[in-house]
Amino acid sequence: MSSYLNLLGLAIRANKVSLGEETIVHDIRTKQATLVLIANDASSNTKKKLTDKCKSYGIPYKIVDSREEISQAIGKKNRVAVAIKDEGFTKKFLQLIND
Repeated sequence: MSSYLNLLGLAIRANKVSLGEETIVHDIRTKQATLVLIANDASSNTKKKLTDKCKSYGIPYKIVDSREEISQAIGKKNRVAVAIKDEGFTKKFLQLIND
């Protein structure tokens, strides 16, 4: 398992993550989201909606592993995207994903 997936589990337990497309879009709009992680197998519709929102609000996003791996890391089924709501976690995620 990628180290950022371990961190995702930690972020979930720390309550610094939002789930669900509508909640994520809301958190992007209100600038509560500091990073959005999108599964590489999310539908093109979902990808477009989230990446466009991130771009227009200046929120960084990353296309990461499959929905299965994300879902497993957070212990919830069929999750295609998560929003991180913490600057510290975001820095660490970007570090781990870019390495």
